[in-house]
Amino acid sequence: MGRSLQKLREKLGEKLREALLAVLPISAVVIILCFTIAPVTPGVLLCFLLGAVLVIAGMMFFTLGADMSMTPMGEKVGGAVTRSGKLWKVVLIFFILGFIITVSEPDLTVLANQVPQVPNMVIICAVAAGVGIFLVLAILRMLLGIALPPVLTFFYVICFILAFFTPREFLSVAFDSGGVTTGPMTVPFIMALGVGIASIRSDRHAADDSFGLIAMCSVGPILAVLLLGIFYNPTGAGYEPSSVPAPNDSAELWAMFASEIPQYMQEIALSLLPIVLFFGLYQVVSLHMSRQSLGRVAVGLVYTYIGLVLFLTGANVGFLPAGNYLGSVLASGEYRWALIPAAMVMGFLIVRAEPAVYVLNKRVEEMTDGAISSGAMGLALGFAVALSLALAMVRVLTGISVLWFLIPGYAIALGISFFVPKIYTAIAFDAGGVASGPMATAFLLPLAQGACLATGGDVVADAFGVVAMVAMTPPITVQVMGLISGVRRRKAAAPVPVQAGLDAVIEL
Repeated sequence: MGRSLQKLREKLGEKLREALLAVLPISAVVIILCFTIAPVTPGVLLCFLLGAVLVIAGMMFFTLGADMSMTPMGEKVGGAVTRSGKLWKVVLIFFILGFIITVSEPDLTVLANQVPQVPNMVIICAVAAGVGIFLVLAILRMLLGIALPPVLTFFYVICFILAFFTPREFLSVAFDSGGVTTGPMTVPFIMALGVGIASIRSDRHAADDSFGLIAMCSVGPILAVLLLGIFYNPTGAGYEPSSVPAPNDSAELWAMFASEIPQYMQEIALSLLPIVLFFGLYQVVSLHMSRQSLGRVAVGLVYTYIGLVLFLTGANVGFLPAGNYLGSVLASGEYRWALIPAAMVMGFLIVRAEPAVYVLNKRVEEMTDGAISSGAMGLALGFAVALSLALAMVRVLTGISVLWFLIPGYAIALGISFFVPKIYTAIAFDAGGVASGPMATAFLLPLAQGACLATGGDVVADAFGVVAMVAMTPPITVQVMGLISGVRRRKAAAPVPVQAGLDAVIEL
């Protein structure tokens, strides 16, 4: 018992260090901006700082809980369903899993609230059905050994064709939906499903094909919301700016956060419940895991629950109004164009605070035996999101349509995919879905919204789309790693490790 507690303390200490390294840099940048070119009220700054503390604590518990619960649950279920050998069973169970996990995503409700002319449950069910269908397609692609690039190219072409028939004010929300639905609840479980399915294959491409599920599941919501936009033909999605926090003392400051915690406790409990019930049913019928393993999963679920409650409270109550106010101040001051480099720095740093990014980076490092390190992935995603934020702020300041960026961006990403090793393409498009998580929704999107309001732009048409832009650039940067690695390998007389290509990118 004493050894177990000691091991748990060591794990918590490790996760705390990772959370501090993820959140403190972005906090430092925001503080520097607040005391220089973008002064904010004391209430906004204090809310941000308390939110940062809760985000750090939430990341610590969530990452530990995901390792202990979501990952083994997904691997066990994925392997067991696929071993049954019955196609109808594979299709039905994975569709149900994709549907219930997506409904569980807290950010999906935020997306639905942005489109008042379409009932919330219509959007939620449509997006969940899109994820369920594309999860099934992704599993079938893995089992049949179909290459990922042509599949992604086919479906993205359909998305962009539909985009020309969707109202402009609905377009950005549609493409944002692809990133919003691959968040901290979805990513650990779906990635683990891929590992479980790949474990029953003995061919040399099994590990490569364990990635790519997130990439496919990001397409389903885009198609679903684009179709809804055509069907409902909304003429004005509404936007209500968040109120500026103005606590008079420390007691009022804490009350602002404490009043929201019960809501998130209920929300996360309802989110986890379908997954827990599904896993419990499958445990009784098929898995038959040992008591010790079940106990570890149960403890991990508790940590996951605590972590998500703290993380979402800190992000939505502390980071969201701070991002909105900071964007407004930056865009309305004399240093208006400083919004672009400031957003780039924040984008580079903030992606490290995404809970699902941690899960992806660790899984990539494990599945490639360290050939693609978590540090290299972190740098690639940081540069990608910095580029995304620069382009997104140009959109906010100029009002250029999001399609002028998304079409060439995805054309480049999909074009590269035909010339790089399979594993780079799968990881790259997974990274796009993972990078656009709750931190992007709770801080980067409000930053763009505040800036857009200050410049008099159309918030729904011009500010929304930030999440879509964040999802677009990682497929390019990660695949560039693959191109550099391939060039180095061809120049050398003998094969070189993949890490050589990654080190070259870091040196550049």
